[in-house]
Amino acid sequence: MECLYCVLGFLFLASRLPLDAAKRFHDVLGNERYPGYMRKHNQLNGWSSDENDWNEKLYPVWKRGDARWKNSWKGGRVQAVLTSDSPALVGSNITFAVNLVFPRCQKEDANGNIVYEKNCRNDSGLSLDPYVYNWTSWSEDSDWGNGPGQSQHNVFPDGKPFPHHHGWKKWNFVYIFHTQGQYFQKLGRCSVRVSINTTNMTLGTHVMEVTVYRRHGRAYMPIAQVKDVYVVTDEIPVFVTMSQKNDRNSSDETFLRDLPIKFDVLIHDPSHFLNESAIDYKWNFGDNTGLFVSNNHTLNHTYVLNGTFNLNLTVHAAVPGPCPPPSPRPPKPTSLLVPAGDNSLEMSETPNGNCQINRYGHFRATLTIVEGILEVNIIQIADAPMPRPKPDNSLMDFVVTCKGTIPTEVCTVISDPTCQIAQNIICSPVDAEETCLLTVRRAFSGSGTYCVNFTLGDDTSLALTSTLISIPGKDPASPLGTASGVLISVGCLTLFVTVVAILVYKKHKEYKPIENRPGNMVKGRGLHGFLHHTKAGFFRGNQEKDPLLKNQPGTL
Repeated sequence: MECLYCVLGFLFLASRLPLDAAKRFHDVLGNERYPGYMRKHNQLNGWSSDENDWNEKLYPVWKRGDARWKNSWKGGRVQAVLTSDSPALVGSNITFAVNLVFPRCQKEDANGNIVYEKNCRNDSGLSLDPYVYNWTSWSEDSDWGNGPGQSQHNVFPDGKPFPHHHGWKKWNFVYIFHTQGQYFQKLGRCSVRVSINTTNMTLGTHVMEVTVYRRHGRAYMPIAQVKDVYVVTDEIPVFVTMSQKNDRNSSDETFLRDLPIKFDVLIHDPSHFLNESAIDYKWNFGDNTGLFVSNNHTLNHTYVLNGTFNLNLTVHAAVPGPCPPPSPRPPKPTSLLVPAGDNSLEMSETPNGNCQINRYGHFRATLTIVEGILEVNIIQIADAPMPRPKPDNSLMDFVVTCKGTIPTEVCTVISDPTCQIAQNIICSPVDAEETCLLTVRRAFSGSGTYCVNFTLGDDTSLALTSTLISIPGKDPASPLGTASGVLISVGCLTLFVTVVAILVYKKHKEYKPIENRPGNMVKGRGLHGFLHHTKAGFFRGNQEKDPLLKNQPGTL
């Protein structure tokens, strides 16, 4: 009798061995548990429970730190990069993207094979074999997709067959996504995307884990694991960009008094879930100007006093559609970010019987308003007094004035007439004065038209103005002008003497040197007078030194 009990006990244990040895998806993919982890979750559309069995023979499982990871890929380790467009408003879609980063000099070709880049040298030098993995030849030499054996290895870890869509044989990576107690299997190339509707998702912070396998003959080998945190929320994700003319740094939330600030509301809605929603914006700028309600995502506001002000924005969206069941949500801690009376899960019924869900988003910021440089004017441009000896460059004096605070530096950019190609940039400090009146001297390398930009700045503000200026050519009385005049005069004299010699030769039928002719001095004086008038006609002084200079100051 005792022997019978022993045999029965042995058979019982033997019957349990396969069950105990079999791995499940959560054993392979969910070895770590995170704060707030829950075993029970709502069913995600198209996903499967991680209680299903995992085919460890076809998809081996390696723990972290296993030495086999070092040899899982030829030429080094493959890195998987996982990103998402989180946070996601509940009811919208959230998309995850995985990109594989191969070792240096490796890439995926059009056929899905992994090849070496041409003329690329890695740690082992240039490879003679063009292929890292030639999966095309593997499929041709095997029964992949042809014959009864194909169903034995062209399957996912849970035994489901690969989808046989067009080009599926070029997809040699298997991606296993795992989150909230469920998994999703996908066959792909070196980059894949997966989208999930969040209607049935639990609100809060979650972790997405992805394990990647590559084809290895008739089995698969793990090559990379990666995880990322994502958020599902019932608050509309809202961000506000703030910009202001003359503000030096908009990111420090310090702005200038008496100049309008542009507020632009950005709603994070990558899946366009709110496209059909009516959205309005309620502003409170904290300066006792009251509430502003608008259906436009941009608004300008001007602060007229210095100080610190609390900006509050509430975004309301009426989302049409059928009423979903209330989403299970963890206890929400008390937060000062949600004003009293705003219920993110508030529902109302429209006359046509559909449900309208009211969603809210909030944004708060503390703004510091200070006085800054508000305006810059060029009130005068004049030739600078020329030192002795005269420099090669032309010097001009610009008289610049501004409104607001006294600047601490002035920068000048001299550009071409289109104001696009900078030729010279000079910055210099400004000594503090009671009034903003500066004389800035700048040099110009030659004649022509220039675009001149002046920027005045202090710690919090920058103000600028631009003008066009025409620099005339060198004066004829200058050494260069005189030399040119002499050269031209000599040329004209030679031509004139030649003509006279020809006429004299024709008249007297004999050659006589010109310099021995009597009366040459008289003709020389006449020639000198003629050349003098000719030169005056060609080299008149420019009476308008700056034809583009305007009498009115240029105002930014």
